[in-house]
Amino acid sequence: MPCRTYQTPEEAMREVAKEIILRAIKMAKRKGRTISSSKAAWGRGVDVATLDPRTPEGSRRLEAFLTPVRRQYTWYGLGPPEESNAVSWRSLNLPLWRRGLVRFLVTVSLFMKGTPLKNILYRWMGAHIGKNVETMQMVWLDHYRRELIWIGDNTLIRAFTRITAHGYEGAGRFRYGLVEIGKGCRIGAGTGMGPIKIEDGVRTRHSPRPIRAPLPCSSASPCYAGMIGRRMCEG
Repeated sequence: MPCRTYQTPEEAMREVAKEIILRAIKMAKRKGRTISSSKAAWGRGVDVATLDPRTPEGSRRLEAFLTPVRRQYTWYGLGPPEESNAVSWRSLNLPLWRRGLVRFLVTVSLFMKGTPLKNILYRWMGAHIGKNVETMQMVWLDHYRRELIWIGDNTLIRAFTRITAHGYEGAGRFRYGLVEIGKGCRIGAGTGMGPIKIEDGVRTRHSPRPIRAPLPCSSASPCYAGMIGRRMCEG
């Protein structure tokens, strides 16, 4: 069953947030926990039980929480894995059947060459892939929330690049956010990135040493891909 597609990154983020909030409400009640969501990496969170869209007050609070839509959201209160009532961040993110299906398709895509067929597979899984995008072999696109990944027209993603829209921080805390790669970009082999926005025409290349990424929730190894604007990553 193909994933839903969205017209804008903000629409995708809003709908993903609503879906996870509903799952969090259900799991928090089942496990007897308080799960919170924050609009920032370390901001004060909101109890998801107060954001239930199935009630008039919860629907109003949810709309206020998602206005404006942020580029990333953080979830916490799930508990460390060894606690008896801990909530798995994986289960909160996606149901088991979707995780299994997407992981299988991700494995298949890793060995596919940068052909139109690969783009069709990515789009079927929910990623937003522009025209004439080429993703080489062993490129890894997030297997949890591909609908948060947007790649512009005529962009080349070289081999062994890792693009993830989520990050687990331990002790029952994780975040997810939008990954936007502009048009006409050239992403060097081995680049790794998290939620970030890269403008049109950005090029990254291999660097002999890792560069520490100063922006929140962004990373690059071996080359920092979070350079905004038309700049070359020089290492």
